[in-house]
Amino acid sequence: MRRISQLSLLCVVAAIASACRPEEMVTTENIPTAGVRFINAVPDTGAAYGMDFRFVDIVESNAQFRIAFRNNPQSSGGVVASTGIEYKNARAGTRHFRVFLSDTLQSVASTVLKDSSITLEADHRYTVLLWGNARSTGTDAMRLTVIDETVPDPGTKVALRVINTTGSALDVTEYASTGTMPGTPTWSNLAPYSVSTYVTTDPAQIKYNVQPAGGGTALFSDALALIGQPIGTQVAGCTVGVDCDVLPGTTVKGSAVTAIIFPRSVAGSKAPQSTSGVSFAVPVASFIWDRRPPRACSAGC
Repeated sequence: MRRISQLSLLCVVAAIASACRPEEMVTTENIPTAGVRFINAVPDTGAAYGMDFRFVDIVESNAQFRIAFRNNPQSSGGVVASTGIEYKNARAGTRHFRVFLSDTLQSVASTVLKDSSITLEADHRYTVLLWGNARSTGTDAMRLTVIDETVPDPGTKVALRVINTTGSALDVTEYASTGTMPGTPTWSNLAPYSVSTYVTTDPAQIKYNVQPAGGGTALFSDALALIGQPIGTQVAGCTVGVDCDVLPGTTVKGSAVTAIIFPRSVAGSKAPQSTSGVSFAVPVASFIWDRRPPRACSAGC
């Protein structure tokens, strides 16, 4: 019994001594990451839930799944925005990814549309764009494009760009919604399946007029771009740009906004044919932001 008591006492002393030692520093890995977003602009295919974009070399929470054609567009306040287009963190380096059909049936969900790799640089943002027609082998065949989204700071202006995911050249004109549309397009003869350069303009509510190249009937009613939330305004007790992140838009200086011109979905295909508030039977302009202005420095920074 004494022997057991002595051993117990030694254990208690050892535990106390261990507790009194300075805390050990445990260093966790500082993972270099990039931002990646996936755009589904394929109008003639899909599955029950569209497509899944997955990195397959490393298991990580890159949530680019169930991405339907046009990335789940929603209409609010006269603005059509593709809510499924968001930058998600991904480990930097050379990464292997695949694009699958998204379905509950394994035979469909295992179908690979694209199998490729991408080199991600830390702190960069990338757009992975799948566009064209899956059923075609011609000039409008399905293709994959990766864009390194390095957007220069527009300063007191806003930067605007267009992605033409249709199979036809377009004339696109941006103008302040309180003004008159100019006679000359901002982006003239924008080629099919192409990305325009950025232009800068004063912050304002901006509309886009989209016509066939050379002029003609507009593809749809002039579309209002993302408005954003001006820095300094109050939202739910938060001062935008100081206490919470800026909501980018054309009224917010330092923002960059893209208008994606999507084609209509192909009738009879697995791409969406109709949804509440947004018609897939006609082309549409959907808006996303490319650059968020940094927070202003307050007393707490």
